This record gives sequence, C-alpha cells and structure tokens, in this order.
Amino acid sequence: MSTTKWIIDPTHSEVSFKVKHLVISTVTGYFRKFEGAAEVASEDFDGASVAFTADIDSIDTNQADRDGHLKSADFFDAANHPKLSFEGKIAKNGGDYSLVGNLTMRGTTKAVELDVNFGGIVADPYGQTKAGFEIEGKVNRKDFGLAWSAITEAGSVVVSDQVRLILSVQLVKQA
Repeated sequence: MSTTKWIIDPTHSEVSFKVKHLVISTVTGYFRKFEGAAEVASEDFDGASVAFTADIDSIDTNQADRDGHLKSADFFDAANHPKLSFEGKIAKNGGDYSLVGNLTMRGTTKAVELDVNFGGIVADPYGQTKAGFEIEGKVNRKDFGLAWSAITEAGSVVVSDQVRLILSVQLVKQA
C-alpha cells in the first residue's frame, strides 16, 4: 500500500497550551517553532503515522521573565532538553478521531491520547492540497518532570499541574 507524506504548514498552524495561574485565571503560551509530518495511506487519515517536534526555546507566553523561567531547569530545562516530541497514529472511531502516541518532554516519555477534529481536505488557490485539524487534550506537567511548584500565602497553587494542549494544524500534501 502506498503512502502519502503531508507536512505541517507553520504559517497556517499554531501550537498552544493553557494552564491555570493562581487558580483564578488562565495563562496561554505558544511554541513558535515546530515541525511535523504525517504518513497517510487513506484519504480520511485513519491510521496515519504522525511525528512532531517543538523547540523549547521558542516558548512564548507574552512575558519574557516567565518564558525564561519555563525554559529553566524548574520546568522544561531547555539547555538539556531543547525539544519536545510526539510520535503516534491517528485513529478513526466512527465519526470521531483521536491522536494516540508518545509525548516526550524533558527526557520523559508518556502515552497520551488527544481529541482530533478533522476539518477536511481542500485545494488552495496556489495548487497545493491542504488538510486541517484541531487537536486538543490534557496532560499533567509533573508526569514529565516539570515539577516546580509554589503556594501563595493564602494557600493557592501558583501553577496548575494540568495543562491543556490546543493545536490548530494545517498540513500540505507532498508530491
């Protein structure tokens, strides 16, 4: 069976995360540099193999000091673990999709399952074939060694353990 390769179009994709801060609000962050590909044997992406990496140094929470702290050994330890990665497969179950595989952060690999909304396939005005996906899920940051924590004087947690992952991905079909 022949496969088709699709690669992430970084100009039409974004990789973000959300985490509760002080229990009362949410901080959103992005990885600005990332790449990925899918190897596909079917038109509906069922069974597609997926590989993805993001550069830890590209983290952006719109606050330079916080970004520096996230890159430090308290969290991602970018000096020793410059990338996070994911390898897995897209699975179709009825009309629903999921992305199941191994996520590696800070040298720790854990199985994860993310929900996938497949937006479809279209040809753009420049002759390229594109596929769109919205991907969401949750991970516990402490499972990956991102264990820094603090408690306020009032007893509130500064950073939640649970992190929501939200990816909007556009793939480009390769000839």
